[in-house]
Amino acid sequence: MTRYVFKLPDLGEGAVDAEVVAWKVAAGEEVHEDQPLVEMLTQKATVEVPAPVTGRVVSITGAAGDRVAVGAELAVFETGTAAPLPQATATIAPEPARLPAPAPAPAPVLAQSAVATSPAIRRRASEAGIDLATIAGSGPRGRIVMSDLEASLKAPTPAAPQAPGAVPEVQEIPVLGLRRVIAEQVSLSAHTIPHFSYVEEVDVTALESLRQQLNAGAAPGSDALSYLPFIVLGLTRALGRHPQCNARYDAARQMLLQHRAVHVGIAVQTPQGLKVPVLRNAQALSLREIDAEIRRLSVAARDGRARPAEFTGSTITVTSLGKLGGIASTPIINQPELAIIGVNRALERPVVHQGAIAVRRMMNLSSSFDHRFIDGFDAARLIQTLRELLEQPALLFI
Repeated sequence: MTRYVFKLPDLGEGAVDAEVVAWKVAAGEEVHEDQPLVEMLTQKATVEVPAPVTGRVVSITGAAGDRVAVGAELAVFETGTAAPLPQATATIAPEPARLPAPAPAPAPVLAQSAVATSPAIRRRASEAGIDLATIAGSGPRGRIVMSDLEASLKAPTPAAPQAPGAVPEVQEIPVLGLRRVIAEQVSLSAHTIPHFSYVEEVDVTALESLRQQLNAGAAPGSDALSYLPFIVLGLTRALGRHPQCNARYDAARQMLLQHRAVHVGIAVQTPQGLKVPVLRNAQALSLREIDAEIRRLSVAARDGRARPAEFTGSTITVTSLGKLGGIASTPIINQPELAIIGVNRALERPVVHQGAIAVRRMMNLSSSFDHRFIDGFDAARLIQTLRELLEQPALLFI
């Protein structure tokens, strides 16, 4: 038999460590090569690490929530033991002779002497429901003074024991896994980036008409287009005119990295929390290609099948809550990007259109920008260009 020490491999994108999400095996179990061993969480994605060999698991390192450094011991295997290990036979010792239980000692009789204190303190203790016998007096000969009673009143009341199966009044939920990564990322963005938000109203009546026409003329079985691929397409066109918003900030080098290609982060809500897979080179894709790639990335993110590389390299992010989008929002920048576009709910409502009251479909775009590098004027110009493209959707295809 040979011992095999398995060290945490590099999970991609320069990760120096990873968090244990869930072990798929336990010490003592037999495993086969490539069998799922453990789920590890990097800053970008959850990665399922397979067993490197066939054998018996001798030990594992880390419980859920623990971080393991790349190159550190993750598990130890004993190879050449494919057959199940024989079960140990327990030896049962003879039961010792039972002696009669001793009679319980009589309970002590408590003295019923009166507590030394003043009538005023007795009255106040009675009103507060406090038993003076439970208070240690600090006065002469143990007499209870007012400060003793006040200290007892301020003391926290011990929690009543919970009955078996009862729902606790306070449930403690450890912040682990993706939720902890989200918390760290949001906290870092909020504390290091001076956000400013810009909200613009967009008349998407013509866009809605085009969307319905394209969906009606699509091949049977095709997925219906939402607003999102139109917005991404429009964003790629708008960033071509305002490239300073399509950038990342390298804080270590104090360098702005302005990109020609548009790599759009698509915020996706998953059972584990918010994930942001990246739609790469969106400027080179058609409307239908953008829609298909958004769907693929969203499904892969929700199912946990997205590769770590698919969560890196975004230059700007689009976030949408769909029908729950509300009127306006203040999205938090997905650092090290400089901007994020939030899509709010589209609703029909009366507005002034061409000098008359008309029912139009209106939608707000809520955006946030890093004010260190993007001035309000440049941010407004980007959103106004995007608004123009969405209100006259034929311009998207020119």
